[in-house]
Amino acid sequence: MIDITLENFQTALIDGSMTTPVLLDIWAEWCGPCKQLGPVLEKLEVDYGGRFTLAKLDADKVPQISGQLSEMFGVRSIPFCVMFKDGQPVDGFVGAIPAAQIREFLDKHVPAAEELEAAAEEEAAQEALAEGDTEGALEKLQHAVATDPANDDARFDYVKLLLQLGRSDDAKVAFAPVIAKAPAVRRFDALQRWMNAIDVAAPPTGAAPTLADADARIAAGKRDFDARFARTQLLMAEQRWTDAMDELLEILMRDKAWNDELARKTYIAILEIIEPPKPKVADGQIPPDDPTVATYRRRLSSVVLS
Repeated sequence: MIDITLENFQTALIDGSMTTPVLLDIWAEWCGPCKQLGPVLEKLEVDYGGRFTLAKLDADKVPQISGQLSEMFGVRSIPFCVMFKDGQPVDGFVGAIPAAQIREFLDKHVPAAEELEAAAEEEAAQEALAEGDTEGALEKLQHAVATDPANDDARFDYVKLLLQLGRSDDAKVAFAPVIAKAPAVRRFDALQRWMNAIDVAAPPTGAAPTLADADARIAAGKRDFDARFARTQLLMAEQRWTDAMDELLEILMRDKAWNDELARKTYIAILEIIEPPKPKVADGQIPPDDPTVATYRRRLSSVVLS
């Protein structure tokens, strides 16, 4: 629980709500219902286990803030509670209402326990990867996806790691629940293109294409874009990302619009795949770009805009 003053209003309430929802309880010492509501809110903060932060503001001591919020919501009495999310007041309620009603109010605005658990597992997985613990990361990502199937970040990282490990069949199973999102979600589209490339490199029937086959076709005609794209897909299947992007640049330099801009779209998909998680930096600082990703973004821009 936090007591809000003019001095900490910005940091504790506005900035704090950017990461965790903050419920502001506006009260006064002389208000009987306020004293009834206070302990209920404090118990709920404990029950919700960090899913929201309770803040209290004495209307008599900080009338500037309480008055402004009351005017904003058209409220003339206390206790008056306001929910802050992403730095903004988004909803509120008036009076010492029952705990069950407050829970209904909170559940509209705070993340579910499963969401927080999955997000924590996702973060732990990235730390495990940074330490070289691939199996530990995979286990944490699997748990994150199982706990919160709607966590797209965890699912993307889980499918990506499975593909990196050569477990394409498992990746397809993990990807299946979001396959319909692929056309609209860039990261999922990237995974779909990677899996398509793996299927091209290892067809269920017939002989697998080879880089030598593609090279021979390209040598016979440098504008054989089908051959160049086939070569790109084989390189993607081998996770030779920069070689694949170099091949796509060869197409783009000759025909940017070929096959409904397939080369550009695939290039962007590869950038999505190889983009590493942003390192943590101090507030207000911008994390540095990965040098390889930054270089190949510039190359794409140079070719597309030329």
